[in-house]
Amino acid sequence: MTSAFSLALYPWTFFAQSDSRGAWSGTYHKQRHLTPTEESALPAAELEALMVERNWIPGMPLVNYTTQYGLGCFEGLKAFPQADGTLKLFRPDQNAARMHRSMVGLKMPGVPEDLFVEACKTVVARNAELGFTVQYDTAWEADGFASARAVYVRPFAYSEPGIGLNLSKQPWMVVATTPVGSYFDPSAPHKAITTDKVRATPGGTGWIKCSANYVIPILTKFDVQASGFMEAIFLDARTQTYVEEGSSCNVFFRLTDGTLVTPALEDTILPGITRSSIMQLARDMGVTVQERGVPIQEVMSQGVEAFVTGTAAGITPIESLTHQGVERVFGDRSPGELSRALAAELKGIQYGSVPDRHGWMVPVAD
Repeated sequence: MTSAFSLALYPWTFFAQSDSRGAWSGTYHKQRHLTPTEESALPAAELEALMVERNWIPGMPLVNYTTQYGLGCFEGLKAFPQADGTLKLFRPDQNAARMHRSMVGLKMPGVPEDLFVEACKTVVARNAELGFTVQYDTAWEADGFASARAVYVRPFAYSEPGIGLNLSKQPWMVVATTPVGSYFDPSAPHKAITTDKVRATPGGTGWIKCSANYVIPILTKFDVQASGFMEAIFLDARTQTYVEEGSSCNVFFRLTDGTLVTPALEDTILPGITRSSIMQLARDMGVTVQERGVPIQEVMSQGVEAFVTGTAAGITPIESLTHQGVERVFGDRSPGELSRALAAELKGIQYGSVPDRHGWMVPVAD
């Protein structure tokens, strides 16, 4: 489906667990490893065996509320290599706040936000000390960091042992890391199509970054990719007339009057951190940004530019959107002016070539 992720997990991982009173304590755990150079020289079978071993943590329960009922949530953020050799996390405080909201939304004890941020910083730093990291490459500058790589940080909740319908009262929060590249294939047509499948229903868990929310999007994305589309666009559950989200990302449209619109945050839409950042950057550029209901017919008649946003996706332009057999082509199918400008600004901030005027970048090592 994508070329971004791999299970080449780095050796250091963080584990924290809540006790029966909601107090959290954690520890850092180092898995077996060689040097990065030695691991890259291993025969494929031996390297795969090592990666499988690093993805297996003794003592974590096999049968629990997460594995049996999907009662779990996760986050995704990146540590970006800088030209001076350091690493910086992008807005980790926002991920921490969302992780806390997600866990509380699932009626779990919420992980403390300062613990979350410190764990992410320390895991990335300890792995970098072992050589497991991503180094800045000046060649990335030539394409505006479109081909750049980063360290992906995956914090997730995992419940205590249990079977039968119940809530998690003493969950773990685990932080693992792996290198990551471009989420969407840049050589593939960036065409999207609406779907009649429903990602989230009002009153449900669409606003939580929970594991269960990704089942229908994954299945739907594979279906549309088999038909030659890059992305599926979900409509609202009640009327199927308003745009909501992509399969794993928020969506934006620029209209003929220059306004940039994105669906308002209701309880069916995930509050994306890249989403909020893009709205801020667009407003900095003098663009009128509206969060509101976005009718699909408005997009099909007035849309001149479209893109999706997310931690993995960054800013990915959409060249066309097909709805009920009709294709709306945006511009000349190449990334629009605003998409290019916003992508350059965001990537520039993240990789350190543009001033971080909003204070979004947090050094991994203090």
